[in-house]
Amino acid sequence: MLPAAHRMLRSEDFGAAVRSGARSGTRRLVIHYRVGEAGEKTPALVGVVVPKKQVSRATHRNRVKRRLRALMSERVGQFEPGSKVVVRGLAGADGAASPELARDLDRCLERLRGPAVGRSGGEHQG
Repeated sequence: MLPAAHRMLRSEDFGAAVRSGARSGTRRLVIHYRVGEAGEKTPALVGVVVPKKQVSRATHRNRVKRRLRALMSERVGQFEPGSKVVVRGLAGADGAASPELARDLDRCLERLRGPAVGRSGGEHQG
């Protein structure tokens, strides 16, 4: 489970990550990543969304969200303080095995945290 200190709850935080963060995606998920400011002390925040349009059944949406949150709880320590990360589950995430989702997460995070993006907030799509 994602630690309470790292849970993104405010819509302003979701909006900031989506609007001004770098983006990378696969057919199962999209990650929006906004790097924290230098010297920031607040913990990194992680939000998970699965739109109804992508996964129509509530039970399936909730299962995808739980799995993505669990996977992100294992990775939250690698983010800089003040960072904001939004993981958006797509239709392909419904029914995907956890190892597949983990591979997609790691691939996207590697792209976003690579030297090409750095602190510039540049955008990547995959």
